[in-house]
Amino acid sequence: MSDTHVSDFDREAGFGDYFALLKPRVMSLVIFTALVGLVVAPVSVHPVVALSSLLFIAIGAGASGALNMWWDADIDAVMKRTAKRPVPSGKVTADEALGIGVALSGMAVVMLALAANLVAAGLLAFTIFFYAVIYTMILKRWTPQNIVIGGAAGAFPPMIGWAVATGGISVESVLMFALTFMWTPPHFWALALFMKSDYEDAGVPMLTVTHGRRVTRNHVLGYTIALAPVALGIGFTSIGGPVYLAVSAVLNAMFLMGAWQIWRRDETSAEADGYKVEKRFFRLSLSYLFLHFGALLVEASLRGFGFGGW
Repeated sequence: MSDTHVSDFDREAGFGDYFALLKPRVMSLVIFTALVGLVVAPVSVHPVVALSSLLFIAIGAGASGALNMWWDADIDAVMKRTAKRPVPSGKVTADEALGIGVALSGMAVVMLALAANLVAAGLLAFTIFFYAVIYTMILKRWTPQNIVIGGAAGAFPPMIGWAVATGGISVESVLMFALTFMWTPPHFWALALFMKSDYEDAGVPMLTVTHGRRVTRNHVLGYTIALAPVALGIGFTSIGGPVYLAVSAVLNAMFLMGAWQIWRRDETSAEADGYKVEKRFFRLSLSYLFLHFGALLVEASLRGFGFGGW
């Protein structure tokens, strides 16, 4: 076999490349938060309905990821952390990504409507539209507030899960939405603080690029302060309880301390130690959301055994 044939074979897309197109890491968070929204709801759901609904929500999330990679292929190719994604690396064509994204979007919404209800399907459809069009095509390249407004797309899954169970929206589901929505800016801005060159090279107007790291540090602290009462407030609703409240209190104390440390730093000291504080805060932010929703699952389990809650 010639070298040319070997090279062409190596560039052929495999199952892993098409799966990567769906952003599996993001999908896993979507599935988990949707599961929590479904489980903590006051209405029980048949296991078959629950599992099929989660599958279609996951497919919808994957469809959003494929559409995002289709549209963002040009800037993904410039940024170090995204250059190896399926489309910029040439393993999957842009047309394939678009076709997969559109097909999976339609299938996910229609099947969720059939498996659960129209409210849940409507929320999923709006989530896909918001992420693919409002965030990816409009906000991301237009405003430094891209991640603030666009964060709504990642905040809808627990509301969708709640709607699968109840057929509606409530204070509890809105607060779960708000928890993810308010968490998103400090999470991504912490990343941007030590990945600024990527966004500069790609021409993405992240806050660090348009207003500088000092302003970004101010915003990280401000949003973290605003996030704390939202997170703690869930503990006093019907889905909260002492376990959740204890977990949330510890996590928010740690998060606030981390944001304070980020705010106090200047760029000279941050660059000198390789942005260790910012990277530590970013890692904590990954656990922050997972542990909050995990605590809600614990509360739901305890209530199922006659414990937990207020």
